[in-house]
Amino acid sequence: MGIIKLKNIRTFSFHGCLVEESKIGSDYTVDLEIKTDLRKSSFSDELADTVDYVHLNKIVVEEMAIRSKLLEHVAQRIIARIFKETPAVSRIIVSVSKINPPIGGDVEAVTIQMEEYRS
Repeated sequence: MGIIKLKNIRTFSFHGCLVEESKIGSDYTVDLEIKTDLRKSSFSDELADTVDYVHLNKIVVEEMAIRSKLLEHVAQRIIARIFKETPAVSRIIVSVSKINPPIGGDVEAVTIQMEEYRS
């Protein structure tokens, strides 16, 4: 088995429970880690034998563009879509961070992390 990580995927999105957040938007980062079998691709040197991280990035960016009130909801959509579109993935860890959240304090980011295994 092996792990593919996409670190610090940056998006500008409109998530949040506050009405202002749906209008103003915020900066977000996403970290994604997937577990898959990398043995075949390590010998073949062929993209068809691995999980394409370009496709993983595309899923994250597209799902981050769909407004949600909660970061958990966005993360669950990312997880569901990766499992649906990428059968070789057996585990996903995704972290979604809102940079400078409007919480009345000096906080760099708020992050949620979810982990799921293919059932």
